Amino acid sequence: MNAGIGLDRCLTFINSQLQPADRSVLFAENGARGHAVTISRQAGCGALVVAEKLIKLLQAHSPKGVPPWTVFDRNLMDKVLEDHHLPARLAQFLPEDRASQLQDIMDDLFGWRPASGTVVQHTAETILHLAEMGRVILIGRGANVVTAKLPNVFHVRLVAPLEKRIEHAHEYYNMSKKAAHDFILREDGGRRRYLSKYFKARIDDPLLYHLIINTGLVSYDEAARMIAEAVVNHSSAPRR
Repeated sequence: MNAGIGLDRCLTFINSQLQPADRSVLFAENGARGHAVTISRQAGCGALVVAEKLIKLLQAHSPKGVPPWTVFDRNLMDKVLEDHHLPARLAQFLPEDRASQLQDIMDDLFGWRPASGTVVQHTAETILHLAEMGRVILIGRGANVVTAKLPNVFHVRLVAPLEKRIEHAHEYYNMSKKAAHDFILREDGGRRRYLSKYFKARIDDPLLYHLIINTGLVSYDEAARMIAEAVVNHSSAPRR
């Protein structure tokens, strides 16, 4: 994904969500605003490729007059958070009872009380607000753990053999095979440590996910189709 295009798309989505005129259209009867998807992944699994294919499939099931599905990956999340004070802006548009629920989730997540203004805390707040709004695909940053208590969120984990991931990173990021190998090991290690340090969770715990897909066995198109079908079925099931 081109970073500039991706950032523009994310900001367009956020600004459209913040328009009061859309309120009656966007909110469902229970106060939620549609489903969201989190994608946790081993490095080199093709998560961004799958996510871009997924939004096209999910958009086909969206009602008219609502913002399109939008992908927020780790880098875009950091950039949007850095530039636009999102937690405060997004919180302004949530009903009071929903904002209270999200604060309860934040208290549970950060019972150790991080210093006010930490990047991790602000990122978690942004993830919660975006997921609550719905029609977003959130990649990385522990989004599956942060949103675990939101019933409108569907959690996916992408895995693949190391050789397959090296090949993808080699082609997608134009890296040498050696650089791709080192990149994958470094990224996987960092993601494990991030969830362990801040959320006391294991990234490879299967109980954190609705669906785990091996992109070494299925194509990216097939992975996107499987997720889309599961999300649609999840959205039509009664809320717990």
